Amino acid sequence: MQLQLKTNMNTSRLLDVSQPTVMGILNVTPDSFSDGGQYHGLDAAFQQAKKMVADGAKIIDIGGESTRPGASAVTLEEELARVIPIIKLIAAELDVVISIDTSKAQVMRQAIAAGAHIINDVRALQEEGALQAAAELAVPVCLMHMQGQPSTMQDAPSYQDVTAEVIAFLQQRIDDCVNAGIKRENIILDPGFGFGKTLEQNYQLLADTPAFHQFGLPILIGVSRKSMIGNLLQCNESQRLAGSLACANSAATDGAHIFRVHDVRETADTLAIVAQLKKHRVC
Repeated sequence: MQLQLKTNMNTSRLLDVSQPTVMGILNVTPDSFSDGGQYHGLDAAFQQAKKMVADGAKIIDIGGESTRPGASAVTLEEELARVIPIIKLIAAELDVVISIDTSKAQVMRQAIAAGAHIINDVRALQEEGALQAAAELAVPVCLMHMQGQPSTMQDAPSYQDVTAEVIAFLQQRIDDCVNAGIKRENIILDPGFGFGKTLEQNYQLLADTPAFHQFGLPILIGVSRKSMIGNLLQCNESQRLAGSLACANSAATDGAHIFRVHDVRETADTLAIVAQLKKHRVC
């Protein structure tokens, strides 16, 4: 399973995600739930990106707007000021795939022009101009399910069947993307853990990871340090490594492809063990 990436106007490269692939989280924000403010400066952000690449990240996901529960929106100008300098620096200095975590069409356009390769949108290209921008840019896109908006999504999540409803939403967004001119094989799917789901609904989705293989597309799992771990284990963000690795282990065993994480080396080690075990299973 491969994603076609554009490196400039004349060339392209392929990213193989048939084996579990680590996406390192780089939040250049002052208020993200786990690492807000730690990598807000350009040098600190770049040093963290270097460390994540050395630790095994194949993708660096750069975000300039927090989408934690209750988060406030930021202006276009502020988001661009946060993400464009670090994208340019990483693109110039590191051999790694860059993902831009945004819902704004103009940020998508400027980020790809600056050197990013993938659009990762928690709103699944539903904001004004986003679908058209992604189609014109012709880069891989990650579509995530979210019930509501970050400011209110955890107030009262409600589903009759969470997995069926997430699958139906993703199918509709796939259809909309293909109709807009996005290549189906360049679509990544994210069930949206923690985005408008209760603790039980999050674990139901994780247990149902195999159901998402029906699309034949890469599955991204983003559970690292989230409240679905903290609320179950009654621990804060700094104490959620074991829970994060347990979730990664489960999803990798069930065939997920991309793992969006804070703890790159530990996750890469976990995924290597899972891959080795899969080679020796006969059924």
